[in-house]
This record gives sequence, C-alpha cells and structure tokens, in this order.
Amino acid sequence: MRKYPIGKEFFPYSYFTPPIRNAAMAGRMGSLMRPPRWIRHDRAVTVHAEVIRGYRDAEIEVLIFEPRGIGDAAPCLVYYHGGGFFFEGAGYHYKLAKAYALQTPCKVVFVQYRLAPKHPFPIPVEDCYAALRWTFANAEKLHIDMAKIAVGGDSAGGTLAAAVCQMARDRGTDLPCFQLLVYPATDRRMQTESNRKYTDTPMWNSTLSRKMWPGYLPDANTPDIAYASPLEAKSFADLPRAYVETAEFDCLHDEGIAYAEALRAAGVAVTLHETQGTMHGFDIVERAPTTKASVAARVQYMQSVFYGEEVK
Repeated sequence: MRKYPIGKEFFPYSYFTPPIRNAAMAGRMGSLMRPPRWIRHDRAVTVHAEVIRGYRDAEIEVLIFEPRGIGDAAPCLVYYHGGGFFFEGAGYHYKLAKAYALQTPCKVVFVQYRLAPKHPFPIPVEDCYAALRWTFANAEKLHIDMAKIAVGGDSAGGTLAAAVCQMARDRGTDLPCFQLLVYPATDRRMQTESNRKYTDTPMWNSTLSRKMWPGYLPDANTPDIAYASPLEAKSFADLPRAYVETAEFDCLHDEGIAYAEALRAAGVAVTLHETQGTMHGFDIVERAPTTKASVAARVQYMQSVFYGEEVK
C-alpha cells in the first residue's frame, strides 16, 4: 500500500484494508455481523424491530430509532447502511443512526436489506424500495410526518438511496423529500480518474470495487441498470434534492462528484461537501474532528429540510 496524506486522526483505520479475495468470501464475512447489544437498552433512543415485506414478499427487518420523547408527526430518515452490498451494518453505522436521530432530531428506519452475492441485484435495492414504501404506508401508525420522509446511506447504502429515488420517480410513488448520499458508488463502469489512481487506498479501493460489482451485479445487461449504477440513468430530472459528500482519497470520489453534477444539470438542488485528508469510510473513527464536522454538516442539512432551518 502506498502512503497517502490521510489525516492522522483516522489511525489505525488509515492503514486497514478489508481482506476480501472475492465476492463469496465477502458474503461469508458479512453474514457473521450482528447489531450491537447497546441498541436494546440505550437511554437516549429507543430501538424496536419490525418485520416487513421486501422484494417478492420475502421478510426483512427494519430497526426504528426514536429519540425518547420525540412526539408525533416526526421527520424520518430511511437509512441504508454501507458495506459493499455484502456486509451487514457495522457498529459505527448504528452509532450514526443514533446520532442522526438525536441531533436532527428525527426517527431513523434502519433497513436490514438482503445481501449479495447470495441475494444479488435487484434484491437489495428492491428491499430498500419496499422499506421506503412501507414507511410511507405506515407513517400515521409510526407517528411520522409523510411530508418529511427522506432517504440516506453511505457507500453502497448511498448507491441504494440514489437508486431508490430513481425508482420512486419512475414508478410514480411517493418521493423522499431529500437524499443524503455519503461517498456513494454511482457508476459500475469505473472509468473515473479516482478509480484509476486509488487502487490500494485503505478501507476501500478500486481493486475491491472490481470484486464487488460482479458479485452484486452478475448481469450487466439488465434493462434496469441505473437502479444498480445510478449515473447511467437516462434522466436526472425530478429527483429529490440532495446532499452529496465525498472523501478525498477514495476511488469513489469522482463518481460522487459526477452524480452531484448530473443532478445539478437537471435542475436538482444539490449541497456538495468534499472532505479533505479522508479515506472511504473515515467516519468509522467517530471521535475524529473531521468526522464530527461531517456528521454535523449532514445533520444541519437534514435540519434545513425537515425544519426549514438555514444551512450555514
């Protein structure tokens, strides 16, 4: 691994790369991950599970994070965790969900979508779309304001969030009020300069992406390719406003920028936040000053849409 000028605040993850040899290995590793125990007895948020119908009526689970005392008609973020489409949520994903819930404040529907390679495209994204539809359909029961339901995700979860917005637009169903896309993968073609340069960066790199895509998308000739690779959409018009965040030393950096530019060109309001000295997944180091600033920027964006507060 070449040395990149990544901030020391991210040590030791700035020297770690997942030991993934192939998609099958990633799937086996990912299936072993479980939600942390703290979510069962947290003092600040309550977390309860709901079993819902995913793609083709298969059962999937969602975890609903609620700040204690949030009250009725609350905003809601439907969140899709990252993990290369292979891994269950990591510990820091649940901490991010808690932070978003408390700091915004809002409810968070954390979606446990099915994973590749056992469940390749379109199963994960269709599960995510089903979870969004379920949230709208059950908004009154969940004490959620239907006008304030958004989607978000990091990495592969950002891909899923972007795709779900396209699906809702194309299918004529309820649109989220915004999409929160944190260092998303948006283009399975991998032709950008950052993909060419960052073949061995820590946490994630284009060498790993080349193992990821065939495991998630075994048939690149699918007519719905944009729902796997959002930058291949025929149109970006009429999509929800977006917050897009990138990491500097990340193979996905340029395709995140490209997606933001495609949305803007189509008349979609976009807030672009480019973090510096960062690698993919940098927010796993929750105490790092850059992580704190980035989470604060995401929260401020959510507040601006949910509550009409000005983004500074």
